[in-house]
Amino acid sequence: MNMIRTEKTLRPYQEDAINKLRSSFGTGNKKVVMQGATGFGKTLVAAKIIQGALAKGNRVAFTAPAITLIDQTVSAFEAEGIYDIGVMQANHPRTNMMAKVQVCSLRTLARRDGMLPPSLIIVDECHIQDEMIPKMMETYPDAYFVGLSATPWAKGMGLLWDDLVVSATIGDLIKQGYLSEFRAFAPSVPDLTGVKKMAGDFNEKQLEEVMRDKKLVGDVVQTWLEKGENRPTLCFGVNRAHAGMLKGAFEAHGISAAYCDAFTDRIEMKGIERDFRNGDVSVVCSVRKITTGVDWPVGCIIDAAPTMSEMLHVQKIGRGLRVNPGTEDLIILDHASNSLRLGLVTDIHHSELDATPKGERQQKTTSEKLPKPCSKCGVLHTGLICPACGHEKKPVAGVDVEDGELREVGGKEKKDRWTKEDKQRFWSMALHLDDSRSKHGKLAKALYKSRFGVWPKGIEDARIVPDQAFMNYEKSRRIAYAKRMQKNS
Repeated sequence: MNMIRTEKTLRPYQEDAINKLRSSFGTGNKKVVMQGATGFGKTLVAAKIIQGALAKGNRVAFTAPAITLIDQTVSAFEAEGIYDIGVMQANHPRTNMMAKVQVCSLRTLARRDGMLPPSLIIVDECHIQDEMIPKMMETYPDAYFVGLSATPWAKGMGLLWDDLVVSATIGDLIKQGYLSEFRAFAPSVPDLTGVKKMAGDFNEKQLEEVMRDKKLVGDVVQTWLEKGENRPTLCFGVNRAHAGMLKGAFEAHGISAAYCDAFTDRIEMKGIERDFRNGDVSVVCSVRKITTGVDWPVGCIIDAAPTMSEMLHVQKIGRGLRVNPGTEDLIILDHASNSLRLGLVTDIHHSELDATPKGERQQKTTSEKLPKPCSKCGVLHTGLICPACGHEKKPVAGVDVEDGELREVGGKEKKDRWTKEDKQRFWSMALHLDDSRSKHGKLAKALYKSRFGVWPKGIEDARIVPDQAFMNYEKSRRIAYAKRMQKNS
C-alpha cells in the first residue's frame, strides 16, 4: 500500500520542548508533562518522540481521551512515516496487538487488557486526569510517561506527575507568528452575586438562570452583529438549554446557526463542520463540546459561559487562535467577563504543576495579572501604560464600566486598526444603502460616524453593494436604536 508522507520539520520551540523532555528524564523523572499551547503542534512532537523510541526498539502507547481523535492521530503519525500502528478502540479495523505503536482509547483500555508492555506511554490531554492514567502507571512501573496538554493546571497534577516542561506559551507563539493576535471585548460584569460555587466552579443551574436573561441573550446577538464582522464564530453557552436559546436568538435575527453538545454524534458533527467551513452556518452554539480537538477556521469566539476555571477559559479562546487566511486576528466577545475575572489568555501561565492534596482548596495565582480598563480609551491592560493610547494609569478606588457597552481589551497593540481602504469600503457600502432607502446621505454619515467615531473626510463618494458584515452592523445599529427608544418610553 502506498502511503503519502508529508513529514514536517520541527520548529525551534518544538525541538526545545523535546530537548527539555530528555533533560527531565535524564535527571530521573519518569512522568513528565509537556505543555503545548493551541497551535503548538503536539501531535507532530509526539510523532518525533515516538520515532526516537522506535529507533531504540521500544514499544509505545498513545492514549486519546475521545474516540473522535483516534483516526486523526493515526493519520498524523502515518504522515510522519510511522506505519506499524495498532488501534485499541472497540472493534476498530486497525486492531493489531503486535504493532509497536498502539493508539488507544481510554474507554477501551478501561475494559480491556492484554497490551504488550510499552516502554513509553504518551497521554494526550493529560489535564483531564482520567482514572485510567494512574492505573497504567501502576501496571507499567518501568515505562516512561509523557503528558501533553495546553493547560496542565488541574488540581493535584503534581501529585501524580514528576515534572512540567514549557517551551512556548500562548504569548510566545503569538509573537512568533504561529498563533493569531486577538482583539477582545468585555461587557459590563454579569451579576453573579447569588450564584454559588460547586466543585470549584459556578453552580450551573443558578448560572443559567442569570445568563439566559432575555436582555443578556439579546446583547450577545446585537454585539456579534456589530463587532463580529460576519466571521465564522463559535459561541459557548452555560448548558444545553442556554446554548439552544442562543442558537434560537441568532436564527430569529436571520443568522444561520447550529448547535452541538456532548450528545451530538460524529456524523452530525461532520455535517456541522462542513456547513461551518463552507459558510452555510455562521455561528455554532455549543456547551463545551468543541473546547478541545477542533481545528476549524474560526474568526470569532463568543463566550457566554462564566467560569472560575483558567483551563476552560483558555481552552475556549484557544479554539480561535490558529492563524486563518482572510482574518488578521481573532475577535473575542467575552459576555461572561472571564477575561476580567481570570485574565487575558496571554497572561495566564504556571511554571509548576499544582500539588494541592485532595480535600484542600487550590490556590489561585493570577490576581496580580487581571486586566484593568484604561480610563481614557477603555482598553484593558496589565501595566501602568496603556498599550493602545499611551495613557498612564492612575490609582483608582474602583472600576466603572458603561452599562451595555463592550470595551476592547488587550492582545493587540494598535491605535487604529482601520485602514483608509477599510473606511473607503465602508463608506461606499453606506452610500449604496443610503441611496436604496432615499436617506439623502444622512444614513450613510450616521453609520460612518457610529463605526469610526468621526465624520467621513478625504474619501470618494463611490458606491458598492454592501456585504453581509456591513448589513449585520447596520442591523445592530437599528436594534440598539430600538432598545434606546424602548428604554426612554
